[in-house]
Amino acid sequence: MLVLGIESSCDETSAAVLADGRRVLSNVVASQDDVHAPYGGVVPELASRRHLEVIVPVVERALAEAGVRLPDLDGFVVTQGPGLIGSLLVGCSMAKALAYAHGKPLVGVNHLEGHIYASFLTGDPPEHPFLALVVSGGHTALYHARAPQRYALIGQTRDDAAGEAFDKVAKLLRLGFPGGPIIQKVAERGDPRAVVFPLAQMTDHSPDFSFSGIKTSVSLFVKRHAPLSEATVADVAASFQGAVVKMLVRKTVKAVIQTGVKRVVLTGGVAANGPLRTALAAEGSEHGFKVHIPPARLCTDNAAMVTAAGTDRLLAGERAGLDMNAIADLRLAA
Repeated sequence: MLVLGIESSCDETSAAVLADGRRVLSNVVASQDDVHAPYGGVVPELASRRHLEVIVPVVERALAEAGVRLPDLDGFVVTQGPGLIGSLLVGCSMAKALAYAHGKPLVGVNHLEGHIYASFLTGDPPEHPFLALVVSGGHTALYHARAPQRYALIGQTRDDAAGEAFDKVAKLLRLGFPGGPIIQKVAERGDPRAVVFPLAQMTDHSPDFSFSGIKTSVSLFVKRHAPLSEATVADVAASFQGAVVKMLVRKTVKAVIQTGVKRVVLTGGVAANGPLRTALAAEGSEHGFKVHIPPARLCTDNAAMVTAAGTDRLLAGERAGLDMNAIADLRLAA
């Protein structure tokens, strides 16, 4: 089964062609980092405009790299949500137009399920049941994947997503955008024990996450100690990164113990963070659970992961009508 998928939920325009939902024939990603860098974060209006400019050439390139033509395809997949509504609408409109013009089935996919399916594009895919820690610029959530396409929400962020916190702290430290890769690089020169940033404690003992307090603590530190030396910036970056990693790993390990699940998938853009990957793998060895982490190129937003998830839904008989609409707050599980 040959399927073309489109991803445009935020600031990456991507198209991919997969065979049988697992073999990646092409996976083209057009970044918008240069567009949003001057603002220190994604500007929704600019993002949707750039999607409009590049989506046709991105799809054409994906087809060319896969060596297929539109009539060769068996179906189309697109990210329906969650995400920026303007960005989602560009992808959905393109996918619906292609499905209508070629008389092929279409299905909409939840972006977070796409991230989870990135782990199925590796040589060591997870078996159900497993826990999935999805950590990105717009989302931070922990899911229990009990069976294919069956998810239960264990915990999620109550404020900022982890990736959003990285971007905001990078802006506070005047490091640039996107924040995740820059903070990791700068943190390599710093001491993660130099500054103690608080970890949010839920008074109701909820498995939820919270990162706004860490971000606020960094902001106060910067104001009190300005101007910061290069060495201090590195220490703050390392200490902030260490605190975020510690919170993500602690909550995940606690969920593993409570559920008894012995497999964990780490995915999403922040899953490309080296210290997070290392820390979770170490905890897996210590507590006896297996950790599945896709390569970095599949952790960040891309159409291959969305196409993998959508292909399974097409094979299960799911179909979306041409009245399918983008849903900015689409939920994966209750």
